[in-house]
Amino acid sequence: MTHKILIVDDEVSICDLLKINLEAEGYNVRYSNDGIEALQKIEDFKPDLLILDLMLPGMNGLEICKTVTSKRPIPIIMLTAKSDLVDKILGLELGADDYITKPFHVREILARVKALLRRISVQAIENTSDKVSNGSLEIYTIERKVVFNGLEVDLSAKEYDLLNFLNNHLEHVLSREVLLEKVWGYDYAGDTRTVDVHIQRLRKKLNEEQAGNGLIQTIFGVGYKMKRQV
Repeated sequence: MTHKILIVDDEVSICDLLKINLEAEGYNVRYSNDGIEALQKIEDFKPDLLILDLMLPGMNGLEICKTVTSKRPIPIIMLTAKSDLVDKILGLELGADDYITKPFHVREILARVKALLRRISVQAIENTSDKVSNGSLEIYTIERKVVFNGLEVDLSAKEYDLLNFLNNHLEHVLSREVLLEKVWGYDYAGDTRTVDVHIQRLRKKLNEEQAGNGLIQTIFGVGYKMKRQV
């Protein structure tokens, strides 16, 4: 199956460069230079992955990210010319799975795209059961849907991957480095704060704000573990 990728960047030269190189890898690629137009293209094209610039006319990348991830899980790589950590963390908090700071090397983009799509494909193959339960947590692996305490939880693609991995290793203490390697992939070049941001988002969406007292427990100085529920 050919994966569909949508590039959203107001710099036509960057869009053309990425489109040419991604198509050379066999992907079906389209792009948009405007934030509002991009939302319609996402609706019509239904991409498997989104490469999204932070600064856009019409609607900025953070607003697009928030809108898209509230509707369906889709892997998002955010591009930004800013090196400010706050912008990167905010993008992750709104549902982005990865970020790359401009200027970048095309090979880096290709590696990140390949890693994200491979991770999703592998997990789809490994998920042989439609439903996995851990007490009041239910994970529907084919639909990539999560229900907790009887309510469906809206998760981004990476939030789902992280929760599913933790649930597949109940009561195992997993370091941030291990989670980066297994959930984000070998090609991921981010730091361990990415894991912390995603854990915080998961806890908020599961209504478990207090670290260490809920389903996902913090093992201080080490990492995290998923608690087995009766």
